[in-house]
Amino acid sequence: MQGGAAAIVMPLTLTLISQAFPAEKRGMAIGLWGGIAGTAVAMGPVVGGAITNGLDWQWIFWLNVPIGLVLVPLALRRLTESFGPRPRLDLLGLALAGAGFLGLTWGLVRANTVGWASAEVISSLLAGAALVAGFVAWQRRAPNPMVPLRLFRLRGFTTANGVSFFMYASLFGALFLMSQFLQIGLGNSPLAAGLWILPWTATPMLIAPVAGTLADRWGNRPFMAAGLALQAIGLGWVAAIADPGMGYAELSAALTVAGVGTSMCFPTVANAVMGSVPQQEAGVASGTNSAVRELGGVFGIAVLAAVFTGPAVYGSPDAFVDAFKPALWVGAGLAAVGIVSALLAPRHEGPHPVEASGSPARAADAQAVPQMVRTDQ
Repeated sequence: MQGGAAAIVMPLTLTLISQAFPAEKRGMAIGLWGGIAGTAVAMGPVVGGAITNGLDWQWIFWLNVPIGLVLVPLALRRLTESFGPRPRLDLLGLALAGAGFLGLTWGLVRANTVGWASAEVISSLLAGAALVAGFVAWQRRAPNPMVPLRLFRLRGFTTANGVSFFMYASLFGALFLMSQFLQIGLGNSPLAAGLWILPWTATPMLIAPVAGTLADRWGNRPFMAAGLALQAIGLGWVAAIADPGMGYAELSAALTVAGVGTSMCFPTVANAVMGSVPQQEAGVASGTNSAVRELGGVFGIAVLAAVFTGPAVYGSPDAFVDAFKPALWVGAGLAAVGIVSALLAPRHEGPHPVEASGSPARAADAQAVPQMVRTDQ
C-alpha cells in the first residue's frame, strides 16, 4: 500500500510543478523540488539509522503516518486541481504494462536468490518482456492510449528517459551495497552509517537548485552529461580505495564527487522530460519517467548484486570488500553508459511548439528543426 501510494504521489509532484511555472522558470522550480527531495534522501538514512538503533527497524514504516496527517489537509487546501485531456482510462494498457513490469521486476529481484538460469527467473523475464511487447502493440491502436508512443519520437523525451534509467540503475545499485559496506565492511552502526553517507546524499540540497536554475539558461544536456561523469568518477574512486580500514575523510571526498554528479543530473533530467512534451501530456510524461526510473533501479540492484554475490562474502570485512569493489565498478560503468544518452539529447528545449500551435502532430515534426521553436534564446 505504501509503495502504491508513493507511485501515485511522486509523478504528480512534477506534473503540478510543470503546470504552476512557465517554461522559462521550470528548471529553477524543478531544481528546488530536487533540493527538497535531496533533503529527504539525506535525512532518511540518518533518521532510519537512529530508529533502528533506538527502537527497531519496523518502526521506520510509522514515519509516514505523522507526515500524512500534516500534508493531507494542506494538499486539500493549497493544491489546485487539474484534469488531463483524455476522459477514459486505458484499462487493458494498464493491465498489460502492470503485469509486464511486474514480470520483469520479479525476475530481476529473484535472480540472485534462485539463480539467473532458474525456470522461475527465465519464465518471469520472458513473460514480462512478452507482456510489455503486447502493451506496445496495443498502444499503437488503442483509442485512448495510456502512453502515446509518439512521445518516444521526441528526441528530448527518449534521451532523458535513457539518462534516467542508467543514472538510477547506477545510483540505486551502489546505494544498496554502500549501506552494507559502511556497516559490514567498516563496522559502523546503522546510525553511524547514515552519518557517513551524508556527503553523498546531502549534496542535492545545495547543488540541485543551482543546477536547475542554470539549466534554464544553458540547457539540460551539459548538466546531465557532466553529472553522470562525476557520478561515475565518484563511484569508481570509492571502488579504487575501498578498504576495511579506510577513514571518513578519504571516503567522504569520493562520495561528495558522486553526490555532486547525481545532484546535477537529478533535476535536469526531470526538467528535460517535462520540457520535451506538450503541456497536456505532462502527467503521462512524468508517470512514464517514474516507471523507467524504478525499473532502472531494480535493474541496477540486480546487476550489482549479481557481481557481488559469492561464497562467504559476508564472512568477514575483507571478504565483503573484495566482492564490493568489482560490483561498484559496474555501478560506475552504468553511469558512464548513460553519458551517451545525455550527449544525444537536444542542446536546449525551447517553448514547446504544441503550446503555440495546439497540434500534437506538429510537435514531432518540430523536433527535427528545434531552431524554429526557440523564441527567447
